[in-house]
Amino acid sequence: MLSYIPGYVKLCKSGEFKNRVEKLKEQLGCCVLCPHQCRANRVQAKKGFCRAGESMVIDGYGPHFGEEKVLVGTGGSGTVFFSYCTLKCVFCQNYTISHQAEGRAIEAKELSHIMLSLQAQGCHNINLVSPTHFIPQIVESILLAAEEGLVLPIVYNTGGYEDIHTLKMLDGIIDIYMPDIKFGENETARKYIKSDNYFDAVKIAVKEMYKQVGDLKTDDRGIAYRGLLIRHLVMPNQLAGSREVFRFLREEISKDTLTNIMAQYYPAHESSLFPELARKISREEYRTAVQEAKAAGLKRLMTTNVF
Repeated sequence: MLSYIPGYVKLCKSGEFKNRVEKLKEQLGCCVLCPHQCRANRVQAKKGFCRAGESMVIDGYGPHFGEEKVLVGTGGSGTVFFSYCTLKCVFCQNYTISHQAEGRAIEAKELSHIMLSLQAQGCHNINLVSPTHFIPQIVESILLAAEEGLVLPIVYNTGGYEDIHTLKMLDGIIDIYMPDIKFGENETARKYIKSDNYFDAVKIAVKEMYKQVGDLKTDDRGIAYRGLLIRHLVMPNQLAGSREVFRFLREEISKDTLTNIMAQYYPAHESSLFPELARKISREEYRTAVQEAKAAGLKRLMTTNVF
């Protein structure tokens, strides 16, 4: 078994980690954590696009066995679900969390204890789901947990809409980046997820993620410990722009990018308001997306046999 020491453990031995926590927390007074650049004063309860305040809100946590095999292993992925979101997907399958903000407020110390409890339960990693808008508080929690013995890889599980300056502050803290590249074209994303520059922002973000961690690496058990894992959800009527997504990965990231081509789209939330989104995908639509990924030259594909 590979003995991997996460970067944040090393950062704890210097003052750099604490400096980053302080710099990130300063942004809560004028929030520019994501590409929306709202500049909301969250300390004074002003709301930006995501509507998040100063305190973290989570909907739940625990060992998760429904993630990719490279994350789940035998002990599960130690998942924490954060409320609110930097995107407003009309087809969101977790809209009660992301849009309606179900959950409860917690402080950094409690989240650090949650991380340590997931480690004690045998999870293989700490999986942060939709973390972007709470990054200052999360990074503080990781620091507190590391000081008490946390040694699991940190997974950054995101919709891909990230600010490069925020990502640079995470260099050496995040071990596994797992962005979901939702659309390969800005105009379509503007209509369905309320982001003006989604694909442009994603491309910049994923390049930075890859620069930090490289291709996904696994130990002798097949469990990931560092690197980039891409998710791409196939959508009806080829709306996701899969071909452009795969071309970007091959030409600007790496042909060895581990890419999960997901088939679990179903019309959730407000999808019924958009006829082109109001059905599940067909076998042929999924098969076409897989063929496009292969044609683009991607070598490490995760596919499903749901049809």
